[in-house]
Amino acid sequence: MNVRRLIPTAALAGSMTLGLVALSACSPSDAADDGGGAGAKGDGKLAVVASFYPMQYLAEEIGGTHVSVSTLTKPGVEPHELELGTRQAAQLGEADYILYLKGLQPAVDEAIGAAGVKHTVDAATLTTLEKHGSEVGHSHGDEHAGDEHAADEHTDEAHAGEGEAGTDPHIWLDPVKYAEVAKGVGTSLEKADPDNAAAYRKNTTALVDRLTTLDTAFEQGLADTSTKTFITTHSAFGYLAERYGLTQESISGLSPESEPSPARIKELRSIATEDKVGTVFFETLVSDKTAKTVAADGGLRTDVLDPLEGITDKSKGADYVEVMESNLAALEKALGAK
Repeated sequence: MNVRRLIPTAALAGSMTLGLVALSACSPSDAADDGGGAGAKGDGKLAVVASFYPMQYLAEEIGGTHVSVSTLTKPGVEPHELELGTRQAAQLGEADYILYLKGLQPAVDEAIGAAGVKHTVDAATLTTLEKHGSEVGHSHGDEHAGDEHAADEHTDEAHAGEGEAGTDPHIWLDPVKYAEVAKGVGTSLEKADPDNAAAYRKNTTALVDRLTTLDTAFEQGLADTSTKTFITTHSAFGYLAERYGLTQESISGLSPESEPSPARIKELRSIATEDKVGTVFFETLVSDKTAKTVAADGGLRTDVLDPLEGITDKSKGADYVEVMESNLAALEKALGAK
């Protein structure tokens, strides 16, 4: 039983988040959740809270008709900068199961830690996280030696505050890693709701099969291209680039709101010329102003490469798989796939 939920509200008055969790503990639905199983909401479904879209998609696909999924990050909201309101914090305290990705949303990490829900799963623990910076593993020779210090600063800024010890949290953009996470989520849902374990296993297998098919499409589609380098707004695509033998060069680092230095802009122009880059990618939830400026300076095109942090009316696809297929088509065009 979760001891935190038995603490009186008055004792937690100094903390809004903890207070909300305690208040929610007084609700009938939460009282029915002491065992951590399904049916806490009275409709026979496991109440799942997902931190943002990639976690929501996994919960919905694997949970199927046996779960009721809500998300903390609404469509159109940039997840990195999410601040939780009172209603969202209360959501956490009422959940049977929470699925999130630690290191991506600091406010969410803090609130989830305070909620004390028994079945809380950090997707980052279900696969291996790595470090990715816009310059890691890619050298352009002596012509950039003078920019080395600026590049190092850019990489350090990119990693600041992201993931555990500067790791890249964007694991969902690699279908193989995402499939690993899916398997772990399936297993954890079986433990949270053993009565429906067979359905979760079946749904997990079906989702992993779709992700395997997606991985094959990327591998084949990007195997033979005119260039292996692409420029994008922020370093969300490090895992994807590593998986399929590409080189990601970002304008703003791992944080989409970071401003590039003049040295970085100059370096990107040189990279575009040397590596025959013809397109600068921007994304759906962040302003395209900087990307268009960089593209205009170098006479390059712009296109969308969606980091899939949320689905909106601007997304080229209705769900994860469809948007990833659109991303593949955009990369094939930009890289000159043969």
